[in-house]
Amino acid sequence: MIKVFGHTAPDTDSTGSPIIWAWYLGEIRKTPAKPVLQGEPNTEAAWMLERWGLDKPEIISDVAAGEQCVIVDTNNPAELPASINDADVIEIIDHHMLAGGVKTRAPINITIRPLACTATIMHDLIGEDLAGAPEGVKGAMLTCILSDTLEFRSPTTTPHDREVAEKLAAELGIEIAEYAAEMFAAKSDVSAFSDEELLRMDSKEYELGGKKLRISVLETTAPQVLLDRKQALMDAMPGVAGADGADDVLLFIIDILKEEATLLVPNDFVKQVAEKSFDVTVGGDAVVLPGVMSRKKQIIPVLAV
Repeated sequence: MIKVFGHTAPDTDSTGSPIIWAWYLGEIRKTPAKPVLQGEPNTEAAWMLERWGLDKPEIISDVAAGEQCVIVDTNNPAELPASINDADVIEIIDHHMLAGGVKTRAPINITIRPLACTATIMHDLIGEDLAGAPEGVKGAMLTCILSDTLEFRSPTTTPHDREVAEKLAAELGIEIAEYAAEMFAAKSDVSAFSDEELLRMDSKEYELGGKKLRISVLETTAPQVLLDRKQALMDAMPGVAGADGADDVLLFIIDILKEEATLLVPNDFVKQVAEKSFDVTVGGDAVVLPGVMSRKKQIIPVLAV
């Protein structure tokens, strides 16, 4: 049985894309497969599962030697099971930059395209066979695209992402604005999560100036709920960084509706990074970054010390 999974701290795309591709492998390619997750899905992803009547995939902590795997929505070993290079990786489908470090036992299919969402790539790879997909698979695909594009607000959005999402919405009889509002409301409900969980919920590892950073992003339509927890979040940062083997945490609170980010500034190092990277002057423990929506396109590429 092939295991299909995305990155740690699964967001909507890393929850939905394994479901989509496992369906395709099993029903169309006739190769038994199952979706799995590396951790609990975030609130938006959990909402998607309930909305479309999809079973929550099994959560795994590692993979076995020789076990067949398909990696989706990442290719970075830091976001994959510890034993990934002992497994038998047979395919990678992703929309992030090539990280390197994943070893395979034989030549494999690798599809990495400059689109906003893995599910958009899968739409193209599946092609006409998608007509036979159950509603839940199409619903997951639509949700993934709207999530990763922030309903087409993110600068990572391409015309093709929008075209695919609009096509799927028409087939499903969904009005995108209303549906996206429900999605983002679910994403914004973080009341059940601890500060430590929020800092890890949607985060990537990144090295800058000899320091290992955890770059965390929280996308919300209710930023004040998170800003009200600002001091507690900053107090939790050293513990999260230490436990994860990092030097610092950079937390960006993305206001989906205002299309801006607020970066929390707990210390002089983060202040230096903020001022050097975004050409701003930091006067307190937070700084607003107008127009910043995408970690992949507007945050990580400009980070400097």
